[in-house]
Amino acid sequence: MRVLLLFFAALIWLPSVSAQTGKPMSIAELAAYNKPDREQVLLDGAKKEGRMMWYTSLTGGPNQEVPKAFETKYPGIKVDVYRGDSDAIIQRVLQEAQAKRYLVDTIETTFPILKVMQEYKLLTPYFSQHLGSYPDEVKEKADKGLVYWATDRESYIGLAYNTNVVSEKAAPKNFNDLLNPELKGKIGFATSDTGNRVIGAMLATKGPEFLSKLKSQDVILHGVSGRAIADMVVSGELGLSPTVFLSHSRTSISKGAPIKWVAMDLVPTNAGGVAVPANAPHPYSALLFADYLLSPEGQKILGKFGLDSAVNKPPFKRYYAEAGMTVEQYEKENAKWEKLLRDIGKK
Repeated sequence: MRVLLLFFAALIWLPSVSAQTGKPMSIAELAAYNKPDREQVLLDGAKKEGRMMWYTSLTGGPNQEVPKAFETKYPGIKVDVYRGDSDAIIQRVLQEAQAKRYLVDTIETTFPILKVMQEYKLLTPYFSQHLGSYPDEVKEKADKGLVYWATDRESYIGLAYNTNVVSEKAAPKNFNDLLNPELKGKIGFATSDTGNRVIGAMLATKGPEFLSKLKSQDVILHGVSGRAIADMVVSGELGLSPTVFLSHSRTSISKGAPIKWVAMDLVPTNAGGVAVPANAPHPYSALLFADYLLSPEGQKILGKFGLDSAVNKPPFKRYYAEAGMTVEQYEKENAKWEKLLRDIGKK
């Protein structure tokens, strides 16, 4: 991703995009429209557009169910979906910007990608009638009450353990408990960005000395997704992992899996935000869909898949790894966390 960032400096030129319905409003003006008839104005325009493209890093069901529900509520508007991880999404956005062939209308992905797009003026600040329900800290504010993005979902990374492999007495309640000799050889980490964030949280609370001690626990590294690492705990292949999403644990537990999830000292939070590209080819549909994701109806669908709404405050301390950093700073920190993770474990 770092290499990709070098290309964004060439993408600052952004032409004004007019609404496709023939109205004189630019996409920026339409995005800022906050009159009582906003939904109807967007719907009328969206029906004329007929379809839209949504890029998202969501998986496990929401990337399919949200478009279906939207199409049911707003007949005549087809939602095409591209689902990819953060790196795949930014590569796609970059290619479109370089070719000036814009396909994406609404983006839902993690903050580092949205931050890149914001820094290079690839996003349109927008208004939504639902923004008032969201705390200030989960909105990336622009001028005049607009936002570059708002957090539509949060996923919390904590420790999951298999109750058939690890006794409740030995199950960690905090990071220090991972050093219990009884857990040696039973701990696994995902080596994705998920694992990096956990290392960042450990450094923030326990310091580098703790990581040196953790290495003696024969930590096993797995180059798999968060869902896959949770499944390894469910099957008992791993006794426990501090890189498991609460949402994945909830889904597994609801199906009778023998696991429990525990919040550690800090809970790394993988948040997703809703943004509208500055060159969205279907601006009415783009904004209508963004509003829908932030609406109580959209939030209910995401919640059905174990994702948490940013409207609510959890009973533990959240850790936003990228908070207060520029894109360059975050990339450096993330590279450091990744190296430390690989140093403490074995494959």
